[in-house]
Amino acid sequence: MRRIRAFGAFWYNFVIGDDWQVALIVALALAGTFAVNHVTGASTWWIVVVAVAAALPLSIYRATRAKT
Repeated sequence: MRRIRAFGAFWYNFVIGDDWQVALIVALALAGTFAVNHVTGASTWWIVVVAVAAALPLSIYRATRAKT
């Protein structure tokens, strides 16, 4: 049981890490990409790129603002 708990703790720390909001944005972008692609059949890879490009500056801004 200890190994299973350690495995879960590793993945939680790896995925969530220091900024749970970025992890949430990426998860929502992946779900949105799947949903739009499933409904329309169009190539929707760009949704994740836009979400990450928007989330990264916000994360950096929050991190630098919290340090001062």
